[in-house]
Amino acid sequence: MHATLLSALGTAFKRKQIGHNPASHVELDAGRRPQAVVWTEDRIEAWRRTGIRPPVAVWTPQQAGAFLDGAAQHRLYPMFHLIAYRGLRRGEAVGLRWQDTNLDAAVLRITQQVVQLGWVTEVGEPKTHSGARTVSLDARTVAVLRSWRATQAGERHIWGEAWRDTGLVFTREDGSQLHPDTVTTVFEQMHRAAGLPPIRLHDLRHTAASLALAAGVPLKVVSEQLGHSSLAITADTYTSVLPAVAQAAAEAVADVIPRASAEALMHVRSHSVAQDPPEEAVMEPSDPESAASPLVGGLPVSAPPGTRTPNPRIKSPLLCQLS
Repeated sequence: MHATLLSALGTAFKRKQIGHNPASHVELDAGRRPQAVVWTEDRIEAWRRTGIRPPVAVWTPQQAGAFLDGAAQHRLYPMFHLIAYRGLRRGEAVGLRWQDTNLDAAVLRITQQVVQLGWVTEVGEPKTHSGARTVSLDARTVAVLRSWRATQAGERHIWGEAWRDTGLVFTREDGSQLHPDTVTTVFEQMHRAAGLPPIRLHDLRHTAASLALAAGVPLKVVSEQLGHSSLAITADTYTSVLPAVAQAAAEAVADVIPRASAEALMHVRSHSVAQDPPEEAVMEPSDPESAASPLVGGLPVSAPPGTRTPNPRIKSPLLCQLS
C-alpha cells in the first residue's frame, strides 16, 4: 500500500499537482514474509484450545489426501485437485481455458487470471511476468481433467442453446464463469466437513509447494511451478518443511559420517576404562611435603612449592617452548 501511494503521489508531485510527496516521509517497520507452518498434532491441539490459527498453514500429505478423498464427489473436485497437485492460484484456476490445456502432452499454460475487485471480476494477465508459465501434469491429474471434460460436455448437451461458451475449463453448470469468492466458500465448506484444521484456499497452493519439496523436487523447479518472480520468495516462504522431511534430512546427514558399529564403540570404551594408568604417569613422591599430598590418578593434587607442574609430560613441552 505504501509503495502504491509513494508512486501515485510521486507522479502527482512531478506534474506539480501537489507541493511535496508526503508518502516519502513515512517510516515503516521492516516486514517479514510469513513462513508456511505445517498442521502438526501439537499445533492442531493449540488451535482447538485457543482458537488461534497460524497466518499461513499447510496440510500434511495425509491431511491433503483426506481432503481430496472427501471432495471427490463434489462437482468442483477437479479444480481443487489441480490446485493441490500443481499449486495454481485461485484466479489462475478460475481463468484457465481449454485452449491453453493440452492433455495429450500433459501440460497446461497459464496465460490469464480472473481478478476480483470488490465483487466485480475482470480477466487480466498473470500476477507476475514469471506467472505466465507452462505447468506439467501428472498422469492422475490428466485423467481427472479428461473425466471433467466429459462431464462438462454432458452439461453442455443438457443446457443446449442456453449453454454459455466461455471456453473456460472450470465453469458453472451453464458454462458461465465461476466467481472466485464462490470457489473459496465451497473450499471452506468442504474442509470443515472433512474435519480438517483450517487453511485458506491460497494455502492449498502452499500445500502443493510443500508436498513437492517433500517429494524431493528441487527448489528452483518448485519456484517455476508456482510462477514466483524470484527464487528468494520461494525460499523465504517455505523454509519450514514437513516434519518427516526434516527427520529424513537429519538421518541422511548422520548416515554420511562413517562410524564403527555400536558394539565396537562400546568395546573400545569399556576397554579404555578398565586399563591401568601408564607407569610413567604415576609419580612417587620425592619429599615429605608432596608425599602428604593426596593422589588422584597417581598424580599429586598440588605441586611442591616452587614447582610449576610435577607432570613431566606437561612440563617437558613447556620447557621446550620456553627454550
